[in-house]
Amino acid sequence: MSAATVSQQENRAAGLRYKLRLAFRDPTTLIGILAALLFAYLIIVPIVSLLVDAGRVQFGDERRIGTEPGAWTFYYINRALFSPISNSLFWTPLFNTLSVAFGAILISLSIGGPLAWLISRTDMLGRRWFATALIVPFMLPTWTFALAWSTLFKNRSVGGQQGWLEAMGLTPPDWVAYGQFPITVILALNYIPFFILLFGNALRRFDSQLEDSARMLGANSSTVAFRIIGPMMLPSLMSAIILAFAKCIGEFGVPYVLGLPVNYDLLATGLYRSISSRQTGVGAVLAMAIMMIGIIALLVDARVVRESRKFVTVGQKGAMARRSSLGAWRLPATGFAIAIFLISVALPLLTLILSTVMRVPANFNISNFTLDYWIGTNLEFVALRNGILLSSQMWAAAWNTLWIVGTASLCSGLLGLLVGYVVVRTPIWPLSAFLRQVTFFPYMVPGIAFAAAYLSLFAVQRGPIPALYGTAAILMLALIADQMPYASRAGISAMMQLGKDPEEAAQVAGAGWFRRMLTVVIPIQKGALVTGVLLPFISGIKGLSLFVILAVPATDVLTTFSLRLIDYNYSQAANAVVLIIAAIAYFGTVLAQKLTKTNLADGLGS
Repeated sequence: MSAATVSQQENRAAGLRYKLRLAFRDPTTLIGILAALLFAYLIIVPIVSLLVDAGRVQFGDERRIGTEPGAWTFYYINRALFSPISNSLFWTPLFNTLSVAFGAILISLSIGGPLAWLISRTDMLGRRWFATALIVPFMLPTWTFALAWSTLFKNRSVGGQQGWLEAMGLTPPDWVAYGQFPITVILALNYIPFFILLFGNALRRFDSQLEDSARMLGANSSTVAFRIIGPMMLPSLMSAIILAFAKCIGEFGVPYVLGLPVNYDLLATGLYRSISSRQTGVGAVLAMAIMMIGIIALLVDARVVRESRKFVTVGQKGAMARRSSLGAWRLPATGFAIAIFLISVALPLLTLILSTVMRVPANFNISNFTLDYWIGTNLEFVALRNGILLSSQMWAAAWNTLWIVGTASLCSGLLGLLVGYVVVRTPIWPLSAFLRQVTFFPYMVPGIAFAAAYLSLFAVQRGPIPALYGTAAILMLALIADQMPYASRAGISAMMQLGKDPEEAAQVAGAGWFRRMLTVVIPIQKGALVTGVLLPFISGIKGLSLFVILAVPATDVLTTFSLRLIDYNYSQAANAVVLIIAAIAYFGTVLAQKLTKTNLADGLGS
């Protein structure tokens, strides 16, 4: 090696050491390292712990397996995948999950795709009103609509109580009341907004000049649709399909309400059964399967997004807003949108509201109406002596919900802003890349699997960290980690738009890093902070998957309290609690839009 080469390497090494010294003089680097360690522990370690549980003998299984607890074993993988009972443990729930997911996506695409086109590209009557009204299911808990379905269609042969149709003399068959058909329909109605938002947003940005140019060259309508519009819209359509599929894989509330009564298991409810029956090892295998399917789906979506960059149009902005005239089809198209609104929004919510003020289902005599389930006293229920609004249990669950979710959301928002600051400001790009990726990772893991990972890590004491299961701390930590994709993206987006000049001016004036954050960065980025707090708060309020695994009676929240009422067959009271949750989620979403000056109806963007 020549002396010149050695000298160049020494100069590069010296330059690198100088850059590192400069980087570590800035508190941003130290904060970034601490944040990286924190999120590695809150996100990566629980998932690794779950993977380990699938391959180690769990306490209580040592006699069955014949080895000591903690020893390595393939017993759980073999039991879940290859044993005589593997069909009921894994393969049948997997088949049911995929069947429901593909069925729901097919229905929601068939309805949501045309609605997105009608709202975005035509002169349909009430177009702007429908743009908001039809995405209401996106703002509400999915299992709200499952409870409405159960109220209408349940029968005494399975549910023990009659629904509205049976009370009116029409007994729905079991396959309509429970199982694959209702789960598929409910999820399809809930995912229609995905296509209206994602596909509709792409349609709004599509340049009409491309259609005009094709028609000038002699192309007919089918050629324009399949050769021009189709290829341009395919990436956004595929993205909506994949995201809906990823959410469907981890869905718990709907199959819990409509599947468990007839033992129709999906992977999520199978995981819940395994954990409830203390089959931790098998549950870890199921959680791994859910996690892998979710990760694969979102990696495919990332590939689709990269491919979509090949489809770029350049045109005048004003040409994009022109809409097609429906002519004679204008009234039928409006009627179609009204029908979907009635089926997916109005009818379920009206059913739930009426069910909470009726003693006997579907009896519309004025004497049958009552407010007992809301404000009554000395009710004849063993586990609920007063109406929901007078129930100490409900108010305790509401308080737990507000302070647990609120604290976690505030922490998520502040951490998201710090992550955004470090990602944008740190000169150490590996640290920036790690924080960007690790805080997005929980989005790739369905909530039920993420909850199982936290249960695996915190169920027992590990080193100086005590066992947290049964405390509010485990719920807050899980919520903080689970909501970081939203909070960190809000923080990164905001900091990318903030130049260094305000901070540098404050630094020249003698302000330290902490003071600059309090007096410059946070006041300027308060909108991003509000977004980073409100979005996790709304998601946490209506979330179920994390709480159903990690909450205990002492940390009951509104979602788990309503599920317990469902288990007791207290339908009216359960529906009342769900309506309270739905109201908080809906008005919270509206408030978030007002404060951040955004509108879901304008699309989710990328």
